[in-house]
Amino acid sequence: MLHLQGPQMLQMLEKSLRKSLPESLKVYGTIFHMNQGNPFKLKALVDKWPDFNTVVVRPQEQDMVDDLDHYTNTYQIYSKDPKNCQEVLGLPEVINWKQHLQIQSSQSNLNEVIQNLAASKSFKVKHTERFLYAELDTVKKLIPSLLDVKNLPPGDGKPKAINQEMLKLSSLDVTHAALVNKFWHFGGNGRSQRFIERCIQTFPTFCLLEPEGNPVCWNLMDQTGEIRMAGTLPEYRKQGLISYVVYNQTKALNNLGFPIYSHVDKNNKIMQKMNYNLHHIHMPCTWNQWNCVPL
Repeated sequence: MLHLQGPQMLQMLEKSLRKSLPESLKVYGTIFHMNQGNPFKLKALVDKWPDFNTVVVRPQEQDMVDDLDHYTNTYQIYSKDPKNCQEVLGLPEVINWKQHLQIQSSQSNLNEVIQNLAASKSFKVKHTERFLYAELDTVKKLIPSLLDVKNLPPGDGKPKAINQEMLKLSSLDVTHAALVNKFWHFGGNGRSQRFIERCIQTFPTFCLLEPEGNPVCWNLMDQTGEIRMAGTLPEYRKQGLISYVVYNQTKALNNLGFPIYSHVDKNNKIMQKMNYNLHHIHMPCTWNQWNCVPL
């Protein structure tokens, strides 16, 4: 595997991945932010260059010191060739199969590859598949072929107003990580809290604060630039607050030129409706995560 280093190679990779959207979205978003300063200090590997088949984005080895920390030990994968992908992912220098880890991709067809590896390398795997959405301006700019205005709801995509005397739009502080962690479906433990702290310190965050200065609603970004970890305190739900936060978040991230995308549980009708009303486009491919644990 070749380690792509230097801005020229990474910019070429970003440009090439753009041609494979939306299937490459999770990796494209990661490479985009690597080209914006690489705040998570990730590295990109390809099987060959420039005509690659498989891209793997992963942390540096020195950052993967905790064998049980699958939040840090996370790999983003895009492949044009599943057979090649299985060979690549089987290499010990690409993935450390002795650790607890996560693999993320916008390609559900990699499930067979990862299940085959699970059988050969003796680890347990849990596959989570969710709907994938991209924000309207992101689709217009990057994947205009997916834009069908007939399928957009009426209106301008703006959420209803909130009481701005009672709730103030702000950003999260690292001290708020415990609250985010408590409500995050994939979190709830010490390792996830450390990951959330790192996301808060690294990327733009958005929240609504009540008069005492405590968050009642919030949304973050992870190392791939994906919007996620949204939450609202139970007593503040059903008021459209998360729609207001996401709308303002996407406006700000659009101004920075970021690709904006997110995932939603297939059973979460409320968040699916919110994405529809905000004119976020349902992608034809899905968001996938494989949690891998050595046996």
